[in-house]
Amino acid sequence: MARTLSVLAETFPLLRPFRISRGVKTEAQVVTVVLEENGVIGRGECVPYPRYGESVDSTRAAIEGLRGAVEAGATRADLLRLLPYGAARNALDCAMWDLEMQQAGTGIGAALGLPAVLPPVATALTVGLDTPERMGAAARELARVPLIKVKVDRSDPAAQLRAVREMAPRPRLIVDPNESWTIDEVANLQGLMAQLRVDLLEQPLPVGEDGELAGFFSAIPIAADESVHVAEDLETLPDGYRVINIKLDKAGGLTAALELAEAARARGLTRMTGCMVCSSLSIAPALVIAADSAFVDLDGPVWLAQDRQGGVTCERGMLLGPERGFWGGLEAAPR
Repeated sequence: MARTLSVLAETFPLLRPFRISRGVKTEAQVVTVVLEENGVIGRGECVPYPRYGESVDSTRAAIEGLRGAVEAGATRADLLRLLPYGAARNALDCAMWDLEMQQAGTGIGAALGLPAVLPPVATALTVGLDTPERMGAAARELARVPLIKVKVDRSDPAAQLRAVREMAPRPRLIVDPNESWTIDEVANLQGLMAQLRVDLLEQPLPVGEDGELAGFFSAIPIAADESVHVAEDLETLPDGYRVINIKLDKAGGLTAALELAEAARARGLTRMTGCMVCSSLSIAPALVIAADSAFVDLDGPVWLAQDRQGGVTCERGMLLGPERGFWGGLEAAPR
């Protein structure tokens, strides 16, 4: 029986608005790929991101443009030359991984030399951008989780951060300005971030301006997010970055994300695993990268009013893998 490809656009309403410096989301719009071959099904999901010039329509068109090649048996290696990095390639690549693991009857953990059972992992839970008072109130609800990610902008980051730390004195903190700061703000906020025990500052400067980090020593490790998509990007990464945020939607799939993780490891860069606002079908393959990451930010499904059945769960900031059979033969710890 020939392989068949299905491409679906799906929408998941959010429990509450998700605010960052670029705007507000009230729903997660995803593109889902389903591959079927001889009665075996593989699934993958991606989140088209306007920041990278992507939309649901353009992503579906890119996938449909490869229908002939995919249904004729194109491999993950073929995808690396047939599609650029980005959301479309991610959905196809993850569906192929799932199909391969289902056909082989092998869990992806075993295939990649990971533990047979993936243990729970501490994930960042996000305090979205708002007034300092509301951000503090949101942080109070997260005061006992291991890790909080704080979305800030240029309006008053000092007040935003103080409000969060006052209400959540114990968790580790990631601060994410989403490219909204200047180098002066990075420098001037060093003392406050050290005082508030911030563990990581994520992509403070816009892509194209982060050359100002060359030779800059930060008391708070700085992570590259928008500045790094694939392994080749590491060649021109300013030395002010000590951490990279690996997202499957940026890298264009788990295959390229694994290459990026290995290249970062070889350069002595700390790894972080991130995600878009998404369902558990995006998170399951990202758990493979998270298994060897110092920082994990995979709370995308936590924002959904309703996730996919059998997906990941989050209990007090600890992320548990999906039910067996959900994706890639993952074996998660018992619930």
